[in-house]
Amino acid sequence: MSRAHKFHNPEGLYFVSFSVIEWKDVFTRSIYCDILIDSLKYCIAHKGLELNAYCIMTNHVHLIFRCHDNHPSHFIRDFKKFTAFKIRATIEQNSTESRRKWLINSFKLAGEKNCNTIDHKFWQHHNHPIELWSNHVIDQKLNYVHQNPVKAGIVIKPHYWKYSSASNYIGNEGVIDVVKI
Repeated sequence: MSRAHKFHNPEGLYFVSFSVIEWKDVFTRSIYCDILIDSLKYCIAHKGLELNAYCIMTNHVHLIFRCHDNHPSHFIRDFKKFTAFKIRATIEQNSTESRRKWLINSFKLAGEKNCNTIDHKFWQHHNHPIELWSNHVIDQKLNYVHQNPVKAGIVIKPHYWKYSSASNYIGNEGVIDVVKI
């Protein structure tokens, strides 16, 4: 990761995105989305994560967050590592997953091509964190996160997407409680 893509302010509020290798549409099944949701809830309860916004798309994730332990890079590293292992294991064990062999082979091939990986690779390496340092930038990224499923043509209103914090921001309950900004 280059210097331009690091968490320079450990106390900062950040926007970050990360994607499944080769943009594979893994999160078309709720079973895999739920792993991300449960992991985020765990990090909120036990790891000092303050989650301000999120959106789980079919092949990537957007988060706006800060870490109260002042280690945002550790959170991202641990979150990606745990979820990659858990999702891959769930796919391997899911006998009703029609794409099982194809997905597992894709993860294995991606792992073989990457010198940082000893086995399978699920997430792309880069995260590109952006520190949100002004109200204008915060509003811009919050809008981007919530409009993502609308722009993708999945829903017509942001709060219709189950795996997004957009409903939290209009006063409804979302699948994860967030700290609104």
